[in-house]
Amino acid sequence: MANCTTINFLYMFILNRKSYILYLLIALLLPQTLKAQNNIGAPGLFNSNWLFYKGDIADGSTGGPANVNWEHVQLPHDWSIHAPFSEEWASATGYLPGGIGWYKKTFTTQKSWAGQQVYIYFDGVYKNSEVWINGHYLGKRPNGFIAFQYEITPFLNHSGNNILTVKVDHSEFADSRWYTGSGIYRNVYLVVKNPTHFNLWGLAVSTPEVSAKRATISVKASIISKTSKEKIAVKINLLDNSGRSVLLAQKELLTGDSNAIKIDHDLPAPKLWDTEHPYLYTLVASLVKDGKVLDVVKQQIGVRSIRFDKDKGFFLNNISTKLKGVCIHDDAGALGVAVPKEVWVRRLKILKDAGINALRLSHNPHADYLYDLCDQMGFLVMDEAFDEWEVGKNKWVNGWNVGTPSKDGYHEYFKEWADRDLRDMVLRDRNHPSIIFWSIGNEIDYPNDPYSNPILSTGRNPQIYGKGYLPDHPQASEITGIAKRLVSDVKSVDTSRPVTAALAGVIMSNEVGYPEALDVVGYNYQEYRYADDHKKYPNRIIYGSENSMQSQAWAAVDTNEYISGQFLWTGIDYMGEAGKWPQRSSGAGLIDLAGFKKPEYFFRQSLWASKPMVFIGATPISGKEDGGLWSHRRVQHNWNWPADSKVRIECFTNCDEAELFINGKSQGKQTKADDASKIPHWDADFQAGVVLVKGYKNGKVVATDTITTAGDASALAAHADQSIFKPGYMGLSQVEIKITDNNGNQVYAAKNEIQVTVEGAAHLLGLESGSTSSHESYQANTREALNGQLLAYIQTDGKPGPVTIKITSAGLKPVTLYLTIKQPK
Repeated sequence: MANCTTINFLYMFILNRKSYILYLLIALLLPQTLKAQNNIGAPGLFNSNWLFYKGDIADGSTGGPANVNWEHVQLPHDWSIHAPFSEEWASATGYLPGGIGWYKKTFTTQKSWAGQQVYIYFDGVYKNSEVWINGHYLGKRPNGFIAFQYEITPFLNHSGNNILTVKVDHSEFADSRWYTGSGIYRNVYLVVKNPTHFNLWGLAVSTPEVSAKRATISVKASIISKTSKEKIAVKINLLDNSGRSVLLAQKELLTGDSNAIKIDHDLPAPKLWDTEHPYLYTLVASLVKDGKVLDVVKQQIGVRSIRFDKDKGFFLNNISTKLKGVCIHDDAGALGVAVPKEVWVRRLKILKDAGINALRLSHNPHADYLYDLCDQMGFLVMDEAFDEWEVGKNKWVNGWNVGTPSKDGYHEYFKEWADRDLRDMVLRDRNHPSIIFWSIGNEIDYPNDPYSNPILSTGRNPQIYGKGYLPDHPQASEITGIAKRLVSDVKSVDTSRPVTAALAGVIMSNEVGYPEALDVVGYNYQEYRYADDHKKYPNRIIYGSENSMQSQAWAAVDTNEYISGQFLWTGIDYMGEAGKWPQRSSGAGLIDLAGFKKPEYFFRQSLWASKPMVFIGATPISGKEDGGLWSHRRVQHNWNWPADSKVRIECFTNCDEAELFINGKSQGKQTKADDASKIPHWDADFQAGVVLVKGYKNGKVVATDTITTAGDASALAAHADQSIFKPGYMGLSQVEIKITDNNGNQVYAAKNEIQVTVEGAAHLLGLESGSTSSHESYQANTREALNGQLLAYIQTDGKPGPVTIKITSAGLKPVTLYLTIKQPK
């Protein structure tokens, strides 16, 4: 076989001379290296045919007694979302319970497993998971957000059934400041490998040098071999997005001497990954011995460069780029945290349309597929590890800042597990081009929750808990040493990205040197400190890690070149961190729990999106302005008001000017400069009919928006985002349901109860209205609409055939939708 140098010389010649004959020659000589290898050793989903029991079981590790009433479940599974909301639980976690649960799966081995190594991989179990195979204890993982793997090879029964059991202990239900769910809520994979194979997360890919002409692809590989002194070849094949090989390289390794190898190679004329054109290559790494492929790992990678500058901000591929970001949590309302991939596809598309280019994954590692979507859709990502370190924070039980908080939480395991958990997060996620920095913590320095310092008795201290310095609290000086250790943990695994943290008490952290431990420093809600700290700490790189929706918070970024960007709290409403009962969710998002856009979404779109847009909303004139930190525009996309109302019509737009029409009569043109808030608005006496706004650029109409007075609710309308499915897998259709009048206008005030019935090879997964205070059962097939709309999640069962979705409501004309699961060819 031709050696690596020869391959690369010939390939470069092809690129430079476009020699078709020579290309054919190489293809004949090296057919196995010019195409993607088979998926040898690829993980397979292991989500089907599980049993679940809510409660503890004696002898559960071996499958439990025969009289246990097991429930059949499909993973991912969140048992908390199946329970009723109750005031007896904690506001912090959405007034839903935790508890103890057991899972069990029975399976048989395959003949092909003989002589192989078999692993079980969990992407996340909340929390305190313990795993057994055929009664043999495999281990425990307290952290509910971290992926982990166990080898089960020595304990398999090859002549009968195998029983895999998992105990999950979420008895400390008030252990988080947001909803976490309970159970095996992410994917599980079975992995079968040759005894010589790539280690778990053993492939590290980076692009240390990037330009339009050439990029360096650096691959580090960690290998497991049960045989010492085994000579193997490590091969790298890089494919473009059409499947064509554009880079070939290999090195030989003698196992036992070293089970790690590094391969660097140039890629001519790379297609760069960025937020607008997220170009992805597929890297195929294989282990070969005597011509036999032992293991293959495939990963999508992006070629891009990133850097943060203390004076100029953030650069992507050497282009100055503002981070227009939002923070997000894991849950999706009705689905809890067991969220199908399709739900996040819909959500991310909506956020992208608002001009959002960055996500902060608050405040923990998220599901594996979410990072893939960020790579594919062009989001810049802050990957975050912890919300607390060695000392616990307040988890409110009776409402935010009300009563006596719980102190349960991850801090109980921090000393033993934090270093490993952090390294494992970075190991799992490090090959994603979307990730631009690692965060070691969120608001660890929240003033007096738990850490304190005498400086808190002076100056301006937003978000402070308690009054001034609390000497009985842990001292802030403890933070710095831990931070340095965590930064070291990250850099032991990945040095291609900076390390950051989101600081809530910058004035306190400045006193103890915490920011100096970080490469990049995030400020939460402290825009007023930007100028002074930039001057006082000239080498500090500053950005907004968590910010309010107010326009002045963005102005602090937009007008200061040295501020890299901001992350709004938050992109999407989320469960938990609630106020007093009956509130059980946070309404801080740009879109609600159902993924419906709020008026605030359009305001952000007017600031961040490049595509021309206009949006109008109305509200009665009260003479009061909401200037608080959590200010959201309260306008409604609604034109049904009392006859004698005086109404303010506000326009969110990125156009040069906007013109308003009421029932065809112009109310005049305005620009953003005409109003101190930069929001054109018109005050008018309400009159039923049609309100239209036109947005102009260079004198031409480029965008319009309309609101119409709706009549009485009379009918239902529905639209499915997907109606045709392939057989053999569980697909998801997200059905938007609206209550309309006779003319098809959405009735904003309608709250009718809607029923959804599914017939055929599919089932109703959940109904979501977006309400943050509804206590209706998420397991029911009925739910009240909010703002005249509702979302239904319909999951197919994988069997071919038609699916009928009947949507009804008393007194309203029903609607029926049809899905099709195709017959296999």
